Amino acid sequence: MQRLRYFSAFEWCLILFSYTAILLTFFLFDGVEYFKLASSLIGIAALVFSAKGNPMGPLLMILFALAYGVISFSFAYYGEVITYLGMSLPMSVWAFVSWFRHPSSKGHAETAVGAVHAKEWGRILLYTAGVTVSFYFILSALDTPNIIPSTFSVSTSFAAAYLTARRSPYFALAYALNDVVLIVLWVLATIADIGYLSVTACFTVFLINDLYSFFNWRRMSKRQSEQP
Repeated sequence: MQRLRYFSAFEWCLILFSYTAILLTFFLFDGVEYFKLASSLIGIAALVFSAKGNPMGPLLMILFALAYGVISFSFAYYGEVITYLGMSLPMSVWAFVSWFRHPSSKGHAETAVGAVHAKEWGRILLYTAGVTVSFYFILSALDTPNIIPSTFSVSTSFAAAYLTARRSPYFALAYALNDVVLIVLWVLATIADIGYLSVTACFTVFLINDLYSFFNWRRMSKRQSEQP
């Protein structure tokens, strides 16, 4: 019973909605590629725990990065492959270590919320701009479909992964922006193959969860700052 109370009533509703949306979309429009379904379910679990500041979130994100890299390769979205296998995966490892090594007063079930100062924000913007320009030419050379949204997916993923490792509440907003880009990418893929609609639904649900994560992390930050 105590474990069930780990999540609030609203969070349980969000969890049930997320899994129901994923399962319904999969069985109505795909029903074949169970690997896509499994990756979506893992991704939702990662976001659920990340919203609570639990290190289990980035740990599960490592598995999702591996699975999503394979799915992206199947549609030749090489930017997504490079992003998730070459950047999101190792940065999820960094995030897990960071979250685990900086517990709040609640222990390892909740990490301490970090802060990003003005000078570091400047570096993040500079690094993100560099990643954006560099990957535009890399993805162009690889003849990647839908080059503009693919490029912005890389840059928003980079910023989100960096902020996650720094334990900043704004990681959730960066991921929400990334979700919007990914929804565009997979809608375009769905036009070519309806089987990818389940992936589109996955990132739509991700967007809702990431927006809640930002709200909850802001609440966590306020609560932790008020503790002696």
